[in-house]
Amino acid sequence: MNIIMKTVSRNYNVGLSPIRNIHITKVQYLYSQSALGVDSYLNTRKKIKEQFAQFSENFKTKMNDFVQNPNHMIFTEDLKNMVHMAEPSDLNVMLEMIKKFNTQKTEFRFGSFVFGPVVMRMFYFLDAPLEAIKSFEDPANDGFYDQLITYQILLDLLYNHAMYEEMYKIFAKIQERQVNMTKYPKYPVVLVLAACYKQNSVQSYEYAKKLWNEMMQVGSIPLRRACTLMAALALKNNEPHVALECVALQTPHYLTIRNIKVMALSKIERIDDALPILRGVLDVDSPKMEKHTFFEETISIVKEAVNKSNNKDYAKEFTDVEKALRDRGLVDSQTLDKLVTSEIILSPKVKNPVRGMPRMPFGQRQKTRNMS
Repeated sequence: MNIIMKTVSRNYNVGLSPIRNIHITKVQYLYSQSALGVDSYLNTRKKIKEQFAQFSENFKTKMNDFVQNPNHMIFTEDLKNMVHMAEPSDLNVMLEMIKKFNTQKTEFRFGSFVFGPVVMRMFYFLDAPLEAIKSFEDPANDGFYDQLITYQILLDLLYNHAMYEEMYKIFAKIQERQVNMTKYPKYPVVLVLAACYKQNSVQSYEYAKKLWNEMMQVGSIPLRRACTLMAALALKNNEPHVALECVALQTPHYLTIRNIKVMALSKIERIDDALPILRGVLDVDSPKMEKHTFFEETISIVKEAVNKSNNKDYAKEFTDVEKALRDRGLVDSQTLDKLVTSEIILSPKVKNPVRGMPRMPFGQRQKTRNMS
């Protein structure tokens, strides 16, 4: 609810109408609004709404007439303004405007404005997953939404609504289109694996494993969050050996990787390999004084494995390491589940751009680092 109220408050603060459907259930966002470009959409929306403050209704009425009249065209500026002014009651008109804009003759269209991401941010802001799917799947809109960031925004919107089956169907269409010559786009893959993790059914786990195996066979390198989601899902399904393979190329420097490795090794009774990882953080000398911690649940899993082994040497070493970890405050109550589904914030790397220099398109300037 804190996330929801923060979003609603921010929308009111910028002079906008609140999102159409406020979820009263606990909604978990995967990508932050800034990562999806929604914040920049809101800024532009605010400016255009102020610009059209006195005659927005007249403009909307005119656009409705243009949609109905085959003799009128929808120009780039018309669609751009409407996308930033639309309210929930305008969604049907928007669907028709998008279709007409994409299918009308283009010999007079000299601009190269890419609408897919902006329109999808509008659907995201208006909390309209069904309309977003309808527009995305409409054959009349062929090519309109073929941008990787657009796929990411759509899948994230569906994830927010726990529309996991719809996510799998959309991802299949994304793979067929192979934008930028990729069948496994990194951020959409993260979202689909997050859906599998949340759904956690026999079918979703098999789907995730099939997808993962296909990626490995073609040499596709997944993001770290994709690795941790797949590994955590494998642990949920009592396949620690799969979890280990998913994080095999990752280093224990990262919190999620470190805990997953120890959990998985303990579950396959490789205690002699798990204990050195536990002990290893005691020797970390970080200049930033960062604590390399373990989850309480990780310690419990190791303890259970040690007790089950009936090995006195393991028991003594574990007791000593656990005491040292707790004495140094290196055991916390955070859980793997909470961490792998935590919000992802992607920060663009900007190196002192020249003053007055136009900003690059979102897809080009989002050279990001996964913060999971």
